[in-house]
Amino acid sequence: MSETTSSRLLTLLSLLQGRRDWPGSELADRLEVSGRTVRRDVERLRSLGYPVESMTGPAGGYQLRAGAAMPPLLLDDDEAIAIAVGLRTAAGGSVSGIEETAVRALVKLEQVLPSHLRRRVQALGAATQTLNVYGGPTVDPQTLTVLAAAVRDHERVRFAYTARDRAGTSRETEPHSLVNAGRRWYLVAFDCGREDWRTFRVDRIEKPASSGVRFHPRELPAKDAAAYVSQSLQSYPSRYEARVTVECPAEELQGRRWLGGDITPLGAQRCEVRTSDDNLDWLAMRIAMLSSPYTVHEPPELVERLRAIAQRIVDAT
Repeated sequence: MSETTSSRLLTLLSLLQGRRDWPGSELADRLEVSGRTVRRDVERLRSLGYPVESMTGPAGGYQLRAGAAMPPLLLDDDEAIAIAVGLRTAAGGSVSGIEETAVRALVKLEQVLPSHLRRRVQALGAATQTLNVYGGPTVDPQTLTVLAAAVRDHERVRFAYTARDRAGTSRETEPHSLVNAGRRWYLVAFDCGREDWRTFRVDRIEKPASSGVRFHPRELPAKDAAAYVSQSLQSYPSRYEARVTVECPAEELQGRRWLGGDITPLGAQRCEVRTSDDNLDWLAMRIAMLSSPYTVHEPPELVERLRAIAQRIVDAT
């Protein structure tokens, strides 16, 4: 087998791994070869044990189905680093029960990385630490994978959803994107029953399942999914709205994403923070993390919770 053919086979395998299905004509265009050459290359992959299936239809096509064993993944340098960073983040992140699995996968990845990439990943690990902050919700990794596959394949997905008022509902949606906001995950989707766009907290989604029905993606009414989630959160009031005066310049707090909310200058050395949350404990912990002197004006429940936290700290020390 020539070097050119081997290189083309690796490119073909990488394409098949990156998408669920490919029309034969599109593969030929991407590889800059004829349809006959694509068919011949697919047969070579099959002879090497890769489960490449042909699809019926006017244009025909191919897909790499799941096999009894995972075929080797083809990663460039940037992709390998991105996966390593993602695994390190997952080891201390908001996905329930995935921490140990992420560590095992990272160890396996580091063992097969080229030496120059291994040094970069190990340097990243030595230079970073994870702060596990109390109060954030966790999500089921299986839920995330089902939703991500439906987003990728443009398939409708059904699930049970617990609304903010604890009411249970059944939804059928056209999923657009998953958005991670700190320790919370959101699904942006078109709700077929309500005929409108919605933002769903993933930790409130149960038993998601693809319906197998494909859809043509709609145009999102925002610049991107992250912007839509941000707009949705701002337009929907949280249960607890905090107003806090902080004795520091407003610009000192602008980059603290965990604080959230709006920051208004009240002079050169003072500002007002308005932030909110449905979880009173999480809101209290965010306020308590401020390093400058502050005064909490409202709500009264937050004032009492901070007093209780302060007393526990005094008793412990």
